[in-house]
Amino acid sequence: MTGPRIAAVTSPFSPGDLVVYPAHGVGQVTDIETKQAGGQSLNVIVISFKESRMTLRVPLQKVKTSGLRNVLTKRAMSAALATLSEPAIKGRGLWNRRATEYAAKINSGNAVSIAEVVRDLHRSPSDQEPSYSHRLLYEQALERLTHEVAAVEKIESGDAVAKLEGILNAA
Repeated sequence: MTGPRIAAVTSPFSPGDLVVYPAHGVGQVTDIETKQAGGQSLNVIVISFKESRMTLRVPLQKVKTSGLRNVLTKRAMSAALATLSEPAIKGRGLWNRRATEYAAKINSGNAVSIAEVVRDLHRSPSDQEPSYSHRLLYEQALERLTHEVAAVEKIESGDAVAKLEGILNAA
């Protein structure tokens, strides 16, 4: 049950803004609503994720703690992409521990951390075939970074993938 639209809510986001939710990636704010739950009014930001066809409602009180943020500026994205050119850090220790660390970096929503995962898990065609879990983590990190690059640079996802792979292959 959607209540009336509210204009005077103090929200750092407005309908139409592109945002990053750490656990889901890039989405677009579609509305700010008032929901009734248990006799209480709750102001929520409605975010639509086109790629996954999902809608998320984040209470305004939880915006800061949820990690919801605007997409990066071009300058900040350039700094994140510079990470891809650095030498990969080959992991030591057990794969399951490293995989847990990589998953935490991906879900942090931090573009530099996600770029580190992409860089460290990237394999050239001449390398041996990575494990299934390795490939899944790489694809998840690449997808998150791709969508944010596409949003920041206002390009298609395919062009963003090509850009990222070009940087990785040149390193």
